Amino acid sequence: MFRGMPTRTSKPVRPRDPNQRARLTVALATGSATEEPPRKKNPAAVALGRLGGAKGGEARAKSLTAERRAEIAKKAAQSRWKKPSR
Repeated sequence: MFRGMPTRTSKPVRPRDPNQRARLTVALATGSATEEPPRKKNPAAVALGRLGGAKGGEARAKSLTAERRAEIAKKAAQSRWKKPSR
């Protein structure tokens, strides 16, 4: 069964296996386990990632030739207008 793209959430991720999920539920109910707080992101790492992402597309565009950009654009247009398969 396809579940789509994973989402980023601040809620704790529960195990998908029913037995493991049941074990966690019992542990939480009896108090032998606690919910983990969401992990905090390192601000320095976030800044570095944003910096690299911001200049990545522009750097790639500069490195491509006009012919290659046209090929990519044609392929993208064809995939956008392709009839969906049923």
